[in-house]
Amino acid sequence: MATVKCSIPKGTRDFLPIEMARRNYIFDTIRSVFRAFAFEPIETPSLENLSTLMGKYGEEGDKLLFKVLNSGNFMENVDFQQDYHKVAPQICDRGLRYDLTVPFARFVVQHRDQITFPFRRYQLQPVWRADRPQKGRYREFYQCDADMIGSTSQLNELELVQMIDMVFGKLGVNVVVKINNRKVLAGIAEMIGAPDKIVDITVAIDKLDKIGLDNVRAELAERGLTTEQISALDPVFSLTGSTEQKISALEQMFANVEVGAKGAAELKELFGLITASQMHCDIELDLTLARGLNYYTGAIFEVKAKDVQIGSICGGGRYDNLTGIFGMPDVSGVGISFGADRIYDVLTELDAFPKDLAQAATVLFINFGPAEQAACIRAAAQLRAEGVATLVYPEAAKMKKQMDYANRKGVPFVAFIGESELQNGTVTLKNMTDGSQQTMTVDEMVCRLK
Repeated sequence: MATVKCSIPKGTRDFLPIEMARRNYIFDTIRSVFRAFAFEPIETPSLENLSTLMGKYGEEGDKLLFKVLNSGNFMENVDFQQDYHKVAPQICDRGLRYDLTVPFARFVVQHRDQITFPFRRYQLQPVWRADRPQKGRYREFYQCDADMIGSTSQLNELELVQMIDMVFGKLGVNVVVKINNRKVLAGIAEMIGAPDKIVDITVAIDKLDKIGLDNVRAELAERGLTTEQISALDPVFSLTGSTEQKISALEQMFANVEVGAKGAAELKELFGLITASQMHCDIELDLTLARGLNYYTGAIFEVKAKDVQIGSICGGGRYDNLTGIFGMPDVSGVGISFGADRIYDVLTELDAFPKDLAQAATVLFINFGPAEQAACIRAAAQLRAEGVATLVYPEAAKMKKQMDYANRKGVPFVAFIGESELQNGTVTLKNMTDGSQQTMTVDEMVCRLK
C-alpha cells in the first residue's frame, strides 16, 4: 500500500492537549456566563438542507457555503454545460452550516410546540465557510451563540452587551463594543434616494475597516450608486461627537425619514439603558458598522480587542422575521456570537491564559512492582472518587524515567508506595515544586490534595 502524506485541509487544524485545555477554558468561561443569564443549551446538526441555508447570508455568504454532494449516482442525467447555479441544486441538496443563527431559526419553527417563548438558547458548535484561510480566518471554526427570540424589548440587547462585558472581563481582554442599527442604514439609503440599494450599501460599508473609504466608494459605484448618492453618504463617514450628539444629529437628519427615525429612537433607548448599567468595557456608536448579513433588521453589535490587531471577536444583532422564512412570521429575535478561535488567538498573543491549564494530573503514583502497584491502584481509586486527577505509572520502570515523566507532564505531586509504606499502610507525597515530602495515610493524602 502506498504511503499517504499526513496532512489536513487548509483552514482546518488539529489541537494538541494544551490547545484543547485552552479552548475548553474559553468555552467554559463563555458557557458560565450564558448560564448566569439563564440561557438553555441546544444543538443542531452539522448538515442542513441547502434550502434552509441559501439566500439567508447575502450574495457573499452564499458563495462561502460548503455544499455536500448527493449520495448515489448523482451525476446521472445532469447537463454540466448549464450555468453553475442551475447545476448545483441537481447534484447537492445539503450543506455544512455557515452559522448557528439560521439553523436556530429553523429549530424554533420546527420545535415551536416544545419550547416556551420568549426562548433563550445558547449553542457552542463548529461552523464551516469556504473562505480563503488567513490569520484569524478559518474554514472550520467554533461559534458560541446566545439568542433570545419572541421578544422585542431592548432589555434583551442590554443583556447581550452585559454578557460581552462579563465574558471578556473574565478572560482579561480589553475590548470595545461597537453598536449601530440597521434601520439607521436603511434610513440613510432612503434619504439618498437609493432604498433598493440597502444591501449593496451595507455590504460595502461593512468592508470599510478592511479596504478603506476610497475602495468602499469605488465598490458602491460598481454596485450602481451615482456619484451624488455616494457623496450623500459622507455624513455617515464623518459624523463625530459624543454618542448623544451623534444620535441627536441622526434625529435631525431623519426628521422626514420614518425608518431612520425609528432606528435613531432605538439607539437612544439602548444607550440610555447602557448608561444606567455598570459596565467596564468601552462601548461606542459606530455608524459605519453594517454587518453584512441580510437578516439583521435592528441593533447590530461588533466587538474588537483593543490590544491585538485582529478582526471582530464577537458580533450579532436583532432580526425581526428570520423565522418567517420557515413559515412562522413576526417573531423577533436578537443574539450574539463569540468567535472562540479568534479569542484563542487574542489570548495567545496577550499571554493571558492561566498557567496551570496544561496540568492534566494532580498526582502520579510511582510504580515499584506488582504488590506496590496493587496498593497504588487502590489509593488512586480513592483519590479519583474525590475528584483528584490521578495517574499510576503503567510499568515498574526505573525511578528516573518515571520522575522525568512527571516533570514533563507538569504533575505537581508524586506519590510513593514502597516496601515500608506498604507495611505501614502509608504513602509518601512529594511536592515537585519545592521538593518537600511527607509520609501520611491515604485518607490524609486525599484531604491534602482535594
